[in-house]
Amino acid sequence: MKLCKLLNGIEYKAHSMPSSEIEITDICSDSRKVTKGCAFVCLRGTASDGHDFAEKAYKDGAAVIIAEQKLGFDCPLIEVNDSRIAISKMASNMYDCPTAKFKLVGVTGTNGKTSTTLMIKQILEQFGFKTGVIGTTGVYIDDVQQELKSASTTPEPVELQRIFAKMAESGAEYVVMEVSSHALDQHRVDGAIFDCGIFTNLTQDHLDYHKTMENYLCSKQRLFTMCKKSIFNMDDEASKVMWERTGVDPITFSAQSNDATVLAKNIRLKPASVEFEVISGNDIGRAEVQIPGKFTVSNVMAAITFVLSEGLPLDKVLKAVKNIKGIKGRVEVVDVDTDYTVIIDYAHAPDGLENVLSSIRQTKTAGRLIVVFGCGGDRDKTKRPIMGRIAAALADYVVVTSDNPRTEDPKAIIKDITAGMRGTKTPKKVIENRREAIAYALSIAEKDDIVLLAGKGHETYQILNSGTIHFDEREVVREILGK
Repeated sequence: MKLCKLLNGIEYKAHSMPSSEIEITDICSDSRKVTKGCAFVCLRGTASDGHDFAEKAYKDGAAVIIAEQKLGFDCPLIEVNDSRIAISKMASNMYDCPTAKFKLVGVTGTNGKTSTTLMIKQILEQFGFKTGVIGTTGVYIDDVQQELKSASTTPEPVELQRIFAKMAESGAEYVVMEVSSHALDQHRVDGAIFDCGIFTNLTQDHLDYHKTMENYLCSKQRLFTMCKKSIFNMDDEASKVMWERTGVDPITFSAQSNDATVLAKNIRLKPASVEFEVISGNDIGRAEVQIPGKFTVSNVMAAITFVLSEGLPLDKVLKAVKNIKGIKGRVEVVDVDTDYTVIIDYAHAPDGLENVLSSIRQTKTAGRLIVVFGCGGDRDKTKRPIMGRIAAALADYVVVTSDNPRTEDPKAIIKDITAGMRGTKTPKKVIENRREAIAYALSIAEKDDIVLLAGKGHETYQILNSGTIHFDEREVVREILGK
């Protein structure tokens, strides 16, 4: 693509440029991956600054450097105010603005993003819409997982636009994506055109990055300055703050208020499902979802509210909702031949852990609730004692172990967790090795008990100081019970 087209819509100053008609072969921000004829974009990170690698990138074949400042060597240079904004818009230009070719729905919030996106996908597909999904569990077009992988919930700009282009090429009519606070703060989605933004909730998480809840909220609210319409969970107090700050005309849903656009009433929680009435204007119907937990009501209400806003009829939407399948790693019951139940859930923040423990306890009629959990290393340390306190308050037995310790000492992480359990009478066991912790929990489980493995969910790996290992808790449970 010609450089002038690549820079369309971006304010810049050109220095030492031979011609704006120069052909650019690719966009790159990693000096180790520079290819001949590419545009190298200098991004400032927490650990390094791309400007320090610009000269190497130019010597290795970059045709032009995109930077926020003049450099100490002579090269074709495009100076921009913000390289992160520039690379997002450049990536969209490179792939011919793919998000203009389908309806893009962004879901943001601390909890519920994955469940909500996959619920929307399942409903839309039952109405015959070709739908793509981008998020924590991968990239899907219809039910086919793509060979497009990302280390992040929301991919980096160039990869993201390449995925969008693939979606458009496949004929996708809708793409539903998780939008993380990191991605919003780092402008990864600035080159995208959002038809709708959905907010689930805001609770403590990622303070290692955002430092304060106010910063965290501000990052989330950026999505709603980019959308044609905005849907908010009225039961979360952050919603009103966001729509007032951004000045949007909100579409709302609620299980507590009578003032929302779409209401959930007469909620019944069952061991394997939830039922409730949905009221939208003059229409009313009964929803039945084959996924347990009170938080399921909030997630499915977000999905229902969106599809209703698209003009789909409530009666047919509720029929589709009844067919929604359980989501991997979200209150997932492991298929084992035991007289107790094993559940896997992704809960890795205080609110998520409290939600899943509370929901299980609300529907449990016999036996104990045993929880196995840890906390991630190199992440927000302040949530660790909070999660320890929640586990001790809501479980009958707690096994504290490792999650993804990364570069931290697992023992130090566990010490932070157990600090929150001081003074509680709930029995606990500390076993650093997660496989051994799971084996112990299964060994003490009795008839009618529920063993909850919290934190890993859909993940099939564990990140240790020595590297990443394969670790699928479904396999681990079956191997242990097989032995």
